[in-house]
Amino acid sequence: MAVNAKKIAVYLLVVFVMYVIIKDPAKAADYVQIGFEGISDAAKAIGDFFSWIADGAH
Repeated sequence: MAVNAKKIAVYLLVVFVMYVIIKDPAKAADYVQIGFEGISDAAKAIGDFFSWIADGAH
C-alpha cells in the first residue's frame, strides 16, 4: 500500500513540474536557480562547519 502511495506522489510531482515548465518556463527557471542556490548555500555551511571542527572548534 505504501509503495502505491509513493508512486502516486512521484507521479503527481512529475505532472506538477511539467505543468509549471509548460505554463511559465521563466518561472520554472527561477525555481531551479533558487533550488541550486539553496543547495550551494547548504554545502558551503557544511564546509564551514567542518572547517571550524578541523580548526579545533574554537
